[in-house]
Order: sequence, then C-alpha cells, then structure tokens
Amino acid sequence: MDHRIRVLVAKPGLDGHDRGAKVIARALRDAGMEVIYTGLRQTPEMIVNTSLQEDVQVIGLSILSGAHNAIVPRVMELLKQQKMTDVLVIIGGIVPDEDAAQLKRLGVAAVFQPGASLHEIVEFIRSSVKQTV
Repeated sequence: MDHRIRVLVAKPGLDGHDRGAKVIARALRDAGMEVIYTGLRQTPEMIVNTSLQEDVQVIGLSILSGAHNAIVPRVMELLKQQKMTDVLVIIGGIVPDEDAAQLKRLGVAAVFQPGASLHEIVEFIRSSVKQTV
C-alpha cells in the first residue's frame, strides 16, 4: 500500500509565473511525495475541489502577484466548508512578514518566502503531515 504524502501545488490568481511552483513540485516528487500540479490561473474553488477529489494531505500555493490576502482566506474558508481542516496549507512566494503572520492566524501552516531552501520545505511537510500506516 502506498503511504506517500499527497501534495497539490497550485498557482492561484492571474500570476503567470510558475517556474518556482514547478521547481517545488519536482523537489517534492524527488523527495518521494506524490505531487499534483494544477497549473496556472486556478481559483480558490478549483484548488479546493481538486484537493478534495485527489484526497491530498497538503496544499501548496505559489503566489507572487500580491493577491495572497484575497486568495488565501477564501481557500481556508472553502476548506472549512468542505470539512477539510486537516489539510496542511503552505504558501510560497512574495509575502510580507506582517501578511505572513495574518495568514498563519487564518490557519496557514507555513509561509516560505524567497530564499527558503527546498530541503527546509520538504522537511517541514514531512514533519507536519500525520502519516497513517
């Protein structure tokens, strides 16, 4: 039976730069995780619906556009509506410290800003996801 961590990597909003998301997706895959990459221009509804359908344990949102204060609260609200509060949500991108603190108060597990190492992200996910054996 496969017990790999399932991660959805998504690029919400109108941000068209996905190189970082692809690098993260590959690093997580290389670390033994199962990665579903949704591609560009995802809405919060699309992200949560795909997460539900794919039964993921982690949602990684890559946001460079500055829309994190609009997008992330909606994703968190939709996850609560779907009773998916056990899904770990992490954010990567350009997020000011004060915004990162607010996102964490909403339930985001971690915010990885530019310069975060791939190893740090992988280890955070591994240590945070409750493995069921």
